[in-house]
Amino acid sequence: MHSPDFIPPAAGYRRSIVTVHDLTFLLYPEFLTPESRRYYNDQIHWAVTHCHAISADSQSTKEDLMRLLGVTPERITVIHLGLEPVFKPSEPGGAAQAVQTLTRLGLSAGYVLFVGTFEPRKNVAGLLQAYAALRARWKAAPDLVLAGRQGWLFDSAMALIEKLRLAGCVHIRSELPEIDLPSLYRSAGVFILPSHYEGFGLTVLEAMGCGTPVIVANRASLPEIAGDAAIRVEPDDPEAMADALYRALTDVDLRRDLIQRGLRQASGFTWERTAQATLDLYRCVLDS
Repeated sequence: MHSPDFIPPAAGYRRSIVTVHDLTFLLYPEFLTPESRRYYNDQIHWAVTHCHAISADSQSTKEDLMRLLGVTPERITVIHLGLEPVFKPSEPGGAAQAVQTLTRLGLSAGYVLFVGTFEPRKNVAGLLQAYAALRARWKAAPDLVLAGRQGWLFDSAMALIEKLRLAGCVHIRSELPEIDLPSLYRSAGVFILPSHYEGFGLTVLEAMGCGTPVIVANRASLPEIAGDAAIRVEPDDPEAMADALYRALTDVDLRRDLIQRGLRQASGFTWERTAQATLDLYRCVLDS
């Protein structure tokens, strides 16, 4: 029995594996709804104690499991996620498709891009403050695009946009079709993920795979996944984020270096590797 989302059923199997993506609910309970906190907090100790093995999305999550739940390291296998082949630099005809996508979405190329759920853990509020600081120092700054699902406390982000007087230059595009994402990444001037905590950060790989310069928070798994291919910033420092955005958008040599490093970094994450590592773990558990 492999339970890919933390909590397995209570009975009905001889061997079991659970995948733990992150421990947000223990580290940052304020970033979850009360219902989510109850669900995970009431069961995670039982889940990691009773399973035969644990798959963790990152070394960062493995270390959290050891530190917060007392899991021994030999019971945890780090299995990174993979990058879908569609997330790659533009091919012949791709430019025309990107233009069509941006026209339909009402966007102009070169924007600052965030992709993810609009929720407190993703630090959308910090990004908005950083973007306001960027515009205060650089009147020609490109627009900000927030793409993803609307999570809880989304209304507070909307209120902050109004408070910072950013309504005319922040574009929210929610529930986008998957087919739009590659063009959205390729058309961005820079991608930023300033999360307080991520168990993996798949959107970082997607942006890198598309040849987009990347900025990440210097927290949790993000430095592990981005490697040396991204600018790292403190998520609680809007001025530092604004400075990183300015550099990534205006420094031609830096942009070229980030793009090349990002493509190399992203190429190391494939679903074939993920599948093989998972199969190896199945065999190990069955043989134990």
